[in-house]
Amino acid sequence: MSSTTPQEQHGDWYEIRIQGRLDERWSTWFDELNLSHEDGTTVLRGPVTDQAALHGLLHKLRDLGLPLLSVTRTEPGPP
Repeated sequence: MSSTTPQEQHGDWYEIRIQGRLDERWSTWFDELNLSHEDGTTVLRGPVTDQAALHGLLHKLRDLGLPLLSVTRTEPGPP
């Protein structure tokens, strides 16, 4: 029997904001993160397994050429 918590199994939750509007079709490229739009920005939100996975997501955003506005660790659940 495992004694890990759901957060340990799925990682910490993050909210990543980028400048510009990323189309919904990109949502599958960003694993389990929810994609939404607010005032000319795109918000990716959800669990990230570990720091290596977080850096991988940031590299994907860099490769798309979209300016990174913020990366914030958040509580699980809706904003």
